[in-house]
Amino acid sequence: MKSPLVLLALLLSASIACSPDMSRQPRYKPLSESEFFDDGRSARPVLPDTVARGQLRTDERYYQGKVKGALVGTAPIPVTRKLLERGQERFNIFCTPCHGHLGDGDGMVVRRGFRRPPSYHIDRLREAPDGYLFDVISNGFGAMASYASRIPPQDRWAITAYIRALQLSQGAKLEDVPEAQRRQLFGEVK
Repeated sequence: MKSPLVLLALLLSASIACSPDMSRQPRYKPLSESEFFDDGRSARPVLPDTVARGQLRTDERYYQGKVKGALVGTAPIPVTRKLLERGQERFNIFCTPCHGHLGDGDGMVVRRGFRRPPSYHIDRLREAPDGYLFDVISNGFGAMASYASRIPPQDRWAITAYIRALQLSQGAKLEDVPEAQRRQLFGEVK
């Protein structure tokens, strides 16, 4: 007879411990007002001189495209086929509306009357360091807005590498193609 009473007592105590009140604890919706804090905000401001976990960006070369304030000449990450493919994908999404698929500054918004960006194929941009292209994508320039909040650094470097590939492709000459590949394309090379 004792075991059914013990079992009943255990069930009763377990059901009391799992009351629905545990799921109804005091909390605030994001950006709602609070009577608890003097400033009336429920979300607390970040403390000065603190960095959220995983957000410390000490690699100036990677995150800013600079070293001690000077633009880097080449990308700080290896340029691979995978990176170029990612760069092309991101370029087609973010850059072609203004810059066009070839990077000549003849994108769809330009055809609709917006200001024309410079072609990537002018000498000034062909000779610019990679850090310059990364910096312009990150911070904007002229009529171009900053894309730092929309494109992560890895993708900004991928776009930079793809722009370099576009520049090479649009300035290439037949003599730049290796002879074996020219034979494949045209038969016997003279």
